[in-house]
Amino acid sequence: MTLPVASAGARLKDKIILVTGSATGIGEGMARRFVREGARVMFHDRRDDAVAAHVLQLGENSSYVTGDLENPEVPARIIEQTVAHFGRLDALVNNAAVMTRGRIEDTDEEAFDRTVAIDLKAPFFLIRSALPHFRKQGGGRILNIGSMNAYCGENSMCIYSVCKGALMTLTRNLADAHAAEGIRVNQINVGWTLTPNERALKQSEGLPEDWPSRLPTAFAPAGRLLSPDDIAAAAVYFLSDEAHLVNGAVLDLEQYPMIGRNPTKEF
Repeated sequence: MTLPVASAGARLKDKIILVTGSATGIGEGMARRFVREGARVMFHDRRDDAVAAHVLQLGENSSYVTGDLENPEVPARIIEQTVAHFGRLDALVNNAAVMTRGRIEDTDEEAFDRTVAIDLKAPFFLIRSALPHFRKQGGGRILNIGSMNAYCGENSMCIYSVCKGALMTLTRNLADAHAAEGIRVNQINVGWTLTPNERALKQSEGLPEDWPSRLPTAFAPAGRLLSPDDIAAAAVYFLSDEAHLVNGAVLDLEQYPMIGRNPTKEF
């Protein structure tokens, strides 16, 4: 049977989607795009004030839950709150992450444990908590937001890269394990994306205010970095009925191939 293709602006009509870490940046961009595509979206962040304004602006097609994903009780709670509010859960987007910086010798146990708890353990237990609801409905979608760092990573982002690599294995493992139940698990490995936090971070590291417009083509062959809107457009596809047969896929959303890359040498 071929499913009908939804019209533009309604590709996610009536789907209930929880997006973790959706106060700013990529998470916010996805959540807002999902609402525009007809979904009802549960925003999530650690603090009420970070997401309440989005819901106030978007209206009844959105709501929010709060909780620090480092707390092992939070994943199950926010899944249940989403189902209680909207009546069901059609899709889970694991976007929340902490981007811990540091080489192996700079990463102490506290930083290690916090990064693993948020970037790997929380997605694992969010998915585990969502599975019974998906089974009851005859299927569901999971989209994990990974990183190009999953393949080896920058030497200054050791534990973050390790967690994103493990998340990619989790995606493929669960996609295989639950395919027959109608549960689709996919991942987007995000490349360098210009979010407000990334802009501020680079300025704090000494780059000028207009640094995004000065990037050499080795880093931005298209003349600009990826935007949250670029990520959101890809996410819509994975969560839509158009991708109902796509499972265990990992999309590298970057401007160049990770394997075999030979960047232009410019000075």
